[in-house]
Amino acid sequence: MPWFKRVEKGIHTPTEEKKETPDGLWYKCPSCKAVSSMAEHRKNLSTCVKCNHHDRIGSKEYFAILFDNNEFTELDANLTSGDPLDFVDSKPYPNRIVATQKSTGLKDAVRSAYGKMNGREITISCMDFNFIGGSMGSVVGEKIARAIDHARKTRTPFMMISKSGGARMMEAGFSLMQMAKTSAKLALLSEEGLPYISMLTDPTTGGVTASYAMLGDFNIAEPGALIGFAGPRVIKETIGKDLPKGFQSAEFVLEHGFLDFIVDRKELKDKLTNLLSMVCEKDADNAKIKTRKATKAS
Repeated sequence: MPWFKRVEKGIHTPTEEKKETPDGLWYKCPSCKAVSSMAEHRKNLSTCVKCNHHDRIGSKEYFAILFDNNEFTELDANLTSGDPLDFVDSKPYPNRIVATQKSTGLKDAVRSAYGKMNGREITISCMDFNFIGGSMGSVVGEKIARAIDHARKTRTPFMMISKSGGARMMEAGFSLMQMAKTSAKLALLSEEGLPYISMLTDPTTGGVTASYAMLGDFNIAEPGALIGFAGPRVIKETIGKDLPKGFQSAEFVLEHGFLDFIVDRKELKDKLTNLLSMVCEKDADNAKIKTRKATKAS
């Protein structure tokens, strides 16, 4: 039967007519090794359809998830780093910044924006690990500080989505100063009674963990996120002991009391909306009580 054997000999397909599978059509989970289409993976908000492993995503994806219809106004979009120390490693720092901006399409390692989340106004700052490891430099601290000021001015809740390898060594002390600056701004936010939600994603380490990432009224995280100050290898070499299983995972940190809860990315928007609804209703009730007391006193 010609169906099962080649009748004509020497059939060759011209190179220009050969069809190859384009790159980027399939996703292989680094955790369970399951394979799915990229379309299905993106539809599942970059989480594995089999084991729910949460892939790293950036501010573009988080803003699309959280802001209604992906509509928002970006704050300080064109703020970029200077070179206060004339720093040079394998290349001058300004050249590294320009090259990273071209390859990522980002101006720095954080973006800030405000808009509506399920109809509720909110201000959000989100870090991007693709920009020099999400390192915290002077621009990161300044943009977060300005976003907090915007939240105070507009009386909106503030959310910080952290994803960072720590402070940016190319700015040395200028980078470390951002820890104090952002912490001070958050103290002002707290004094005005505005809620601050800190979301820790994979990875959140270094000076970011030691400052604004852990100062939330609510500290939340994604499943499996690496959260810590120094890396596991450094800690093990310092204390000379084996570390517990799952050390510095979000689940480990939650178990030891440093997180309020872990939230699946697919449920994030609704859970944040419910949380802010409860907090704001309580604040409104407290304000009414204070008003009544003041009225009676007068």
